[in-house]
Amino acid sequence: MIKSIVSVAFATALMGSVAFAQTHTSSTKVATQPNGMTETTTTTTTESFGTVTEFTPGDSLTLKTEASEPMHYKFGKTVEFVNAHGKVIEASKIRKDSKVHVHYVRHGDDMVVDKVTLTPDRH
Repeated sequence: MIKSIVSVAFATALMGSVAFAQTHTSSTKVATQPNGMTETTTTTTTESFGTVTEFTPGDSLTLKTEASEPMHYKFGKTVEFVNAHGKVIEASKIRKDSKVHVHYVRHGDDMVVDKVTLTPDRH
């Protein structure tokens, strides 16, 4: 009985992580400071897919994803907007109900976007 409960819980967690359609890439940088101490910095970038529910050019984007709550992303200093073929487009092409992929880096509690890819309505 306990094995069944654990199996169902594990399968549910696995399905939840796949449903968000996120991919993660991590890189670690080790630097030696002038005082001889080493500093390790790990950066994790993530890509997510969803439908735009709110968009404020130069500021933020909110997506409806498979998560129960909409996901809010802030824009970094430079954000590249491209179409599905990788061609650079104007930010004004992003509208409410657009389907997009966002590439972002987590900084504390913030998800900071550096690239938005406008995708066809069919995903």
